Amino acid sequence: MAKGPTYRVAFRRRREGRTDYNLRKRLISSRKLRLVIRKSLKHLSLQLVEARVDGDRVFASATTIELKEYGWKGGTGNLPAAYLAGFLLGKRALSKGFDTAVLDLNGYSITKGSRLFAALKGAIDAGMEIPHSEDVLPDEERIKGEHIAKYAELLQKGNPARYQSQFSKYINVGLTPEAIVQHFETVKETIAKKVK
Repeated sequence: MAKGPTYRVAFRRRREGRTDYNLRKRLISSRKLRLVIRKSLKHLSLQLVEARVDGDRVFASATTIELKEYGWKGGTGNLPAAYLAGFLLGKRALSKGFDTAVLDLNGYSITKGSRLFAALKGAIDAGMEIPHSEDVLPDEERIKGEHIAKYAELLQKGNPARYQSQFSKYINVGLTPEAIVQHFETVKETIAKKVK
């Protein structure tokens, strides 16, 4: 370990690899609002944040947990839920007069078509302007949940017991996984009507 009168210990979050301060400095010096996306295994949270010296200020936020208020019965850790949370945040931001931002993913690895970029696509489709590459956005079919519906159909034909086990939460709330695309469209329309 380095010692001496000029040695300085790095910030704890830098030592832990949780914050890239060079990236954060570039994002903050752009003087634009940041669309901050954070994920866990089951949920996704989004915030529209302005950096200030006395602490960041949040103008709009949305989480996948809030989707239940708009009728969402599906899981909250999948692509359709991430898109809807991004769409909800975009509508809330536009209703408060904010239409531009830059994406802040902090330390997450960039994986094309991931939940993070599904949320970004939702905010863009709501009407926000966020610089991005079209290559990283997921396909429209995956955003709507067609991959979940196809897998459920195959599983029901091939292994009904596993189908009942794997999709038990969907079935218990009255949503068949094969109908997730129609359910997605209904919830999206509900968000568009309620948030103005």
